[in-house]
Amino acid sequence: MSSNPFETSVILDGIRRWVEIESPTERPDQVNKLVDLVAAGYRDLPATVERIAGRDGCGDHLVARSSWGQDAPGILVLSHLDTVHPMGFIERLPFQIEGDSAFGPGIYDMKGGAYLAYHAFRQICAEDARPPLAITQLYVSDEEIGSPTSRALIEAEGLKAKYVLVTEPARDGGKIVTGRKGVARFDVNIKGAPAHAGTRPEDGRSAIRELGHVILALEGMNDLKRGITVNVGVVRGGTKPNVIAEEAYAEVDLRVPTMADADDLVPKILGITSRTEGVTVKVTGELNRPPYEKSNAGAALYEHARELAAELGFELIDVFTGGGSDGNFTAPHTATLDGLGVDGKGAHTHYEQLYVSSIEPRARLLHRLYQTLR
Repeated sequence: MSSNPFETSVILDGIRRWVEIESPTERPDQVNKLVDLVAAGYRDLPATVERIAGRDGCGDHLVARSSWGQDAPGILVLSHLDTVHPMGFIERLPFQIEGDSAFGPGIYDMKGGAYLAYHAFRQICAEDARPPLAITQLYVSDEEIGSPTSRALIEAEGLKAKYVLVTEPARDGGKIVTGRKGVARFDVNIKGAPAHAGTRPEDGRSAIRELGHVILALEGMNDLKRGITVNVGVVRGGTKPNVIAEEAYAEVDLRVPTMADADDLVPKILGITSRTEGVTVKVTGELNRPPYEKSNAGAALYEHARELAAELGFELIDVFTGGGSDGNFTAPHTATLDGLGVDGKGAHTHYEQLYVSSIEPRARLLHRLYQTLR
């Protein structure tokens, strides 16, 4: 029996149990099977567990609170249990270990990191001394679709906390995340007038042609040097090749590094109007996740984690990334550190994997953060 409380094989076996319960966001029944397992893991610990019933087609959320320190701001650990992979994907990507890689749906994004946080909490509970701050672990069921049913809960818990640790996966060889772009989503609906494309084209007003103008306007807002990206990712329109298109539709993704950029570009996109008489353009949408900008408090939290990592024998480098996470909701008002999960690659792909060698050092880092934050 190993005396190492962070034995990689033991932790990996726990991760496997979580991975082998598939949990696509759109399958609340499956997500709740995983919630059952996670909740059961706290039954023998000095913690209270609250389960918030799912709604709008999403699974339940789970809040586990340490029995100590809850009368003062403490540490909030943010994790999600849902994955992007559809049911049955585990047959294509079964849990298996090859060399330094362990494969499975959601193992990297982010069941590996979520389990590390849970394991580190178990170890804290097994020790004689309680750490200075309360630990609250929040597991949500809808992060992969933008956290529509958990955002209010995340923000409320984030406002009560002194620090937020997010167990999203590490980046590019173990880098930690101290900034993320804000994300906005928009729907563009265009209504024109149909006509026969051969005999009476002059009677028509093409919604597709107008959509072309809109796409060019949106593409013109891209500014890669400033980190601003506008992507028209979905388009639909028309009925037949010999009919002037009456309707057209597009879905748009905007990424911005700062709130100033969001304040500038969101109204511009919402304000796009038709250039053609007889055609209407309606744009709806909003900023879904605010930018996660590296604050002074966030920088100090990173420096503390970097020093702990050095004591544990590895270098912790921080990075800014374009992807959003639930950390975007807490970073504007609470010191937030993201990317604390496992290292690996292939999030959302058919080769998703974690690096087995990252398990012990990163579990130990979370444990030391629990011990030393005050």
